[in-house]
Amino acid sequence: MNDRRIVIAGTGSGVGKTTITIGLMAAFQRKGFAVQGFKCGPDYIDPSYHHAVTGRSSRNLDSWMFSPETVREIYNRGSDGADLSIIEGVMGFFDGKDPTNNAGSTAEISVITRSPVVLVVNCASMARSAAAIVKGFQCFADEPNIVGVIANNVGSVGHYKLVQAAIEQECGIPVLGYVQRDEEIQIPERHLGLIPSIERRELDPFFDKLGNIITQTVDLERLYELALAPKLESPPTSIFPKQLKTFVRIAVAKDAAFNFYYPENLELLEAYGAELVFFSPLNGECLPENVDGLYIGGGFPEEFADTLSSHEAVKRTIRNAVQKGLPTLAECGGFMYLTETIVTTEGEKFDMLGIIPGYVKMQKKLAALGYREVTGEMGNFLLPPGVQAKGHEFHYSTYITEASGQPYAYQTKGMRGSKQEGYLTENLVAGYTHLHFASCSGLVANWIKKCKEGKVNG
Repeated sequence: MNDRRIVIAGTGSGVGKTTITIGLMAAFQRKGFAVQGFKCGPDYIDPSYHHAVTGRSSRNLDSWMFSPETVREIYNRGSDGADLSIIEGVMGFFDGKDPTNNAGSTAEISVITRSPVVLVVNCASMARSAAAIVKGFQCFADEPNIVGVIANNVGSVGHYKLVQAAIEQECGIPVLGYVQRDEEIQIPERHLGLIPSIERRELDPFFDKLGNIITQTVDLERLYELALAPKLESPPTSIFPKQLKTFVRIAVAKDAAFNFYYPENLELLEAYGAELVFFSPLNGECLPENVDGLYIGGGFPEEFADTLSSHEAVKRTIRNAVQKGLPTLAECGGFMYLTETIVTTEGEKFDMLGIIPGYVKMQKKLAALGYREVTGEMGNFLLPPGVQAKGHEFHYSTYITEASGQPYAYQTKGMRGSKQEGYLTENLVAGYTHLHFASCSGLVANWIKKCKEGKVNG
């Protein structure tokens, strides 16, 4: 049995992977295909683009956060029912966790998933030299299967013909098309308000334009042919247990302010026996009644701080429940929401829930970015000492507190060493780190167990 999937890789960051990926998704959608998006690495923003275009939840494939078997299982779950899966790469094709090997790179994902690769090359100010670049990527490693090229930022059709002739002669693979240099088709700058604008469908005309361009200048039929690949076998033991019974109800905050959730995180909670009850703090919805746990994910509370601050009833229901012992996980934006105050870059202060002593202050530069190996501190009901999960940090705020004896949630290890992070009580685990539950499904079992204990004691 075969499958249709293709990796859209780049020679480096900024060469146009996302622009071309979105354009391809829109173009194939227009032709009536069910398209499934995937993103290499932990990123949340590009999958939001994918979802907006395809209508299907995009999934992250990350060979650092989880095993090759789990990568393939996540791929198979996501691609079920799709006519074509498009996997967007991260950074340059061979860039990953370590500069001395392919670990965590798009190249490694392409090998694990046995996926054909189309290389996006920024061809501005070059012709024959583009062939040298492609040739270098072909020769650098034996396992990846680069089957074609898309030329980006060409100056004219004539320029494209020069690039095409050089690459096809020297590299022996087809150049499937091009995108001409046009400042009006640049992806909007990645900023904190971007996902809310995607959810408001403000970028739909832009996506349509990309689809039009790709349809006119890329050979979609040839690309579809090249995307043929063998069906991947799922591992003999799934990370998703076949749970037939619901044990607990977990409330999940989900709206434009809180929307960073890996699909597998929610699916694993359900697989282990949780009924998920979604609610919107931003829209004034109080914590649902009769819930046994609470999950507040990352997002952009600072973008809506005024509105969130004004919903006193919402804050009160969440605060009372957490303080009474509701087993709660709050990640990044959720962590910020549980502090006393959010201070914007303009210096405005907005009262939040006040469960966690201290405040967060927004800044214009990234405060933290990167993968994290996460070990729970003593008393962490999700990750007991010695149990490790993986995740990442990405935030523009800094948490500040004058409280002494801070009970940290995690010990996290990143590129720059280890640190204590977050805030912990008997029933609350909160911090900046976004955890991927597929890296440690034991934390899901621990959460369900904690919720069940609360039901009995309550």
